[in-house]
Amino acid sequence: METGNITRVSEFLLLGLSEEPELQPLIFGLFLSMYLITVLGNLLIILAVSSDPHLHTPMYFFLSNLSFVDICFTSTTIPKMLVNIQTQSKVITYECCITQMYFFSLFGLLDDFLLTVMAYDRFVAICHPLHYTVIMHLWLCGLLVLVSWIMCVLSSLLHSLLVLRLSFSAELEIPHFFCELNQMIQLACSDTFLNIMVLYFSVGLLGGGPLAGIIYSYSKIVSSISAISSAQGKYKAFSACVSHLSVVSLFYCTMLGVYLSSAVTHSSQSSAIASVMYTVVTPMLNPFIYSLRNKDIKGALKRFLCKKV
Repeated sequence: METGNITRVSEFLLLGLSEEPELQPLIFGLFLSMYLITVLGNLLIILAVSSDPHLHTPMYFFLSNLSFVDICFTSTTIPKMLVNIQTQSKVITYECCITQMYFFSLFGLLDDFLLTVMAYDRFVAICHPLHYTVIMHLWLCGLLVLVSWIMCVLSSLLHSLLVLRLSFSAELEIPHFFCELNQMIQLACSDTFLNIMVLYFSVGLLGGGPLAGIIYSYSKIVSSISAISSAQGKYKAFSACVSHLSVVSLFYCTMLGVYLSSAVTHSSQSSAIASVMYTVVTPMLNPFIYSLRNKDIKGALKRFLCKKV
């Protein structure tokens, strides 16, 4: 493209999930409900863990961090979408788009890292129960969370800086309800080879690495559980992992489904609809998965709510 046709873009147009006017009130009500449930559910988890001394353990420390990240994750995309529907505007400024892309990448990666840290916690608890309190002490738990934050911040910052160097045409339509890194790279007019290479490397290292850690942890957990002689002991050990395993399965299966569907259909609109699963539905379901099967969380929530009432 000629240099004269490339200008400094000031805004993008988010096409959203549907351009049908009659569907906008339905989409607004549905996403507002899911967002409020997500925020309320995860906030209750954080309040229950922080208010109950019995839950001041590594597992619930990581869980409260995961709930905080899930609130931030959905808050990065859904409020802007709701505002655009309410104002009947699709515009998002260039600066807001870059900011949204940065925080979406940051909190998405943090979800991945925290799930890996929680898998390590379950590995130590089941495979090395006698040394659990020695290994998973407060300093190590804080260090694991801090390192996760640092790596995710640096990775997201790198991608954002690389996008800032790209040139875009004057009018750009993003076939999504938020600014996604991959969409931004595809819309660029300038050379994106470096962006694509860094993206692939990042996905392989920061996506494949944590997944490999989770698989390794659970392979050791399964071996340890199978070595337990009593059925009651096996059930107790498995119950300690089932909530986390459910969240991990939901997180990775929905993400895998999004990218497989987009690869098969080659439709940006279908990809946007499918991405609702891991951007909205998964953070909304996490509090229910952890609270419905967890007596400690349910007890802490009851005590907290009764105290407030």
